[in-house]
Amino acid sequence: MSVLSLGADNLTAMRNFYEETLEWKPVAENKDIVFYKMNGFLFSIGKRKDLANFIGVNSEGSGFRGVTFGYNVPTENEVRELYKKLKTKGVKILNEPTAPPFGGLFFYFEDIEGNILEIACNTFVSLDRENNAVDHKPIDHL
Repeated sequence: MSVLSLGADNLTAMRNFYEETLEWKPVAENKDIVFYKMNGFLFSIGKRKDLANFIGVNSEGSGFRGVTFGYNVPTENEVRELYKKLKTKGVKILNEPTAPPFGGLFFYFEDIEGNILEIACNTFVSLDRENNAVDHKPIDHL
């Protein structure tokens, strides 16, 4: 996968959330879509109706979409710091930082249109020096 695209009801508000709250910087943009460079792929946000029309599907949808976006960091302390930072910015936090029985630390939050994002230190996800996910350790023993 090289590009992950998200359809937004309000592109301007979504851009403000990702650029001001999460401090992401666009690498390409126009009035209809914006692209951000992530770890090994591009993340784009476009107008939901335009994207649906382009694909040829209905743009309506609500509730849990069956998708979360994960952002892995190398340490549990970074998870805690990002949690504090997002909480002070008024972001809707879905759960406190949680340590699962198999190790690590994570929490979930929503963007302004209800998309669910996770920040995690996952001991099974191998990261390189730039925090790109490069591998996943075996989990069949869990």
